[in-house]
Amino acid sequence: MSITDNELQPIVEMNVANALQEDIGSGDLTAALLPSDRESSATVITREAMVLAGRPWFDEVYRQVDPDVHVTWHSADGERLEPGHSICALRGPARSLVSGERCALNFLQLMCATATVTAEYAAAVVGTGARILDTRKTVPGLRLAQKYAVRCGGGVNHRLGLFDAILIKENHILACGGIEPAVAAARRIHPDLPIEVEVETIDELCQALAVRCERILLDNFPIDDLDDAVRINRAEGNPPALLEASGGVTLAAVRRVAQTGVDFISIGAITKNVRSIDLSMRFD
Repeated sequence: MSITDNELQPIVEMNVANALQEDIGSGDLTAALLPSDRESSATVITREAMVLAGRPWFDEVYRQVDPDVHVTWHSADGERLEPGHSICALRGPARSLVSGERCALNFLQLMCATATVTAEYAAAVVGTGARILDTRKTVPGLRLAQKYAVRCGGGVNHRLGLFDAILIKENHILACGGIEPAVAAARRIHPDLPIEVEVETIDELCQALAVRCERILLDNFPIDDLDDAVRINRAEGNPPALLEASGGVTLAAVRRVAQTGVDFISIGAITKNVRSIDLSMRFD
């Protein structure tokens, strides 16, 4: 599921307020060394190839630090940029520029990293019909920021959390006594929601198809089993379920997984294992 811009803005404001409180606290002691009336300008550049993501968070940092700081963007979120590219220019009180620098760059570096890795996976499956999904394996407190970045990179959001969709996993199945009673309970409690069930074997896949699950997560299936799962789903699904492959899928392997015919491939690494993009803010 995706979140609208109106729903996103309060999250952006909260993320930024928390980050600024953590970093500036009662005041920036070093910035106070600068003349209070000095105006400065600065440029943010990237030192490596990347996909841009995170402009709303960057802008919000300076809006909260000092509305007199003006940011001029040279690229849009979702654009691919080469090393040395000037991302944006800033102008305003020198104290405010340096006080907001670290928080603003932290958001941008993390989100650009997520978007860049997502774009690599999305490019690897072009033409197969499969789509790259994110997961709940996100930086605590920054889930919606990373999910925004996934969309900038060409991926698709899975559920936002435990509150907006049902995914019946192995522990739910064990506690309920099986796939059939777990699905029955979900339909009784939430008859208006589609149901996704995680399965670990072909036999469990057939059980999920028998109770007409709308979506089935194929967890850590070997590639031959994925081929079989797609074939069985097409032959026995009534109607066929949407299939999602998951479980340690690497960039090297993702295209072969997509070629099995699954509809989605969920990749925890695009939010969990990212390395921040190397960005720099240079004062003129």
